[in-house]
Amino acid sequence: MKILLIEDNAELAEAMADFLELQGATCDFAYSGSAGLEIAQQPHQADVIILDLMLPNMSGFDVCTQLRASGITTPVLMLTACDTQSDQLQGFQVGIDDYVVKPCSMPLLWARLQALHRRNTPQADTLTIGPLTLYLKERRITRDDQELRLTPTGWQIISLLAKRSPNVVSRSELEEHAWPDTDVDARNVNVQLHQLRKAVDKPFDSPMIHTLTGVGICLREKDTENHG
Repeated sequence: MKILLIEDNAELAEAMADFLELQGATCDFAYSGSAGLEIAQQPHQADVIILDLMLPNMSGFDVCTQLRASGITTPVLMLTACDTQSDQLQGFQVGIDDYVVKPCSMPLLWARLQALHRRNTPQADTLTIGPLTLYLKERRITRDDQELRLTPTGWQIISLLAKRSPNVVSRSELEEHAWPDTDVDARNVNVQLHQLRKAVDKPFDSPMIHTLTGVGICLREKDTENHG
């Protein structure tokens, strides 16, 4: 995913970019409204735009208004300290797609960016990682052409890992995806991961679900980093 960060706080922009690039995104920067507008108007410059509201020489509202007036439909997530209802309503009126108030959780920001990107991207019916195939519409999964039986939570976990493969998913993001709006017990997460490994890996010669201690979990055909 290519992300354009239009944010005048260079330290914050770089911190966000560091996190987003760990998730597999690539980031470009603009530190003023006019510079951001110029970059965003160039073809194929961004899949999603993170747009601050208070910017030098042109507000985020004005940037988005001009983008939409010029026919650019790139999803825009407005990230700002302004949290009043009137600010949010004005943002949606000028064409933003989502509104997040600073400070915010980085995993949650990434999840929202992914959702915006998915909405704007035609979705494939299947995902294939080595011998593993997910049939997304049917919520069905096979490995080496053998049907695997998963719990509904197991499907939520493996589908997220597959969409992000070979990149790593943090446990916090996995929990937010598989148990939305729920405070989940760590033991429950461990049980679900154990059951998932039992279905996806145990009957086969090599594991595909790998834990990177202190980092997260990934799905890849071979654990090239030897984290087990």
